[in-house]
Amino acid sequence: MITIWHNPRCTKSRETLKLLRDRGLDPRVRRYLDDPPSAEELRAVHARLGVPAIAMMRPKEALFRELGLSKDDDPDRLIEAMAAHPGLIERPIVIAGARAALGRPPESVLSIL
Repeated sequence: MITIWHNPRCTKSRETLKLLRDRGLDPRVRRYLDDPPSAEELRAVHARLGVPAIAMMRPKEALFRELGLSKDDDPDRLIEAMAAHPGLIERPIVIAGARAALGRPPESVLSIL
């Protein structure tokens, strides 16, 4: 099962979804702004991504600064912030089994398929 955490307003998210579908894949589309992941789900995806928690975030969002977050914060603090404010989650994230990848650029998700 392949899942994409998708924001249809995001160009990279739309491009990544199209890339998957063009390869004959039919991913489960999770509109994470409408169906936010829990902190536990975020921790599991963080482990699959194998990147720092800050790489899963959009630190240029005004909300990031408003919440007093820093790129140097503890990963648990960042994950809790993403759970409480899903707009801070970088998009898209594609999950395939025990692996996950950020779709920036969209082609980067091909390495986990």
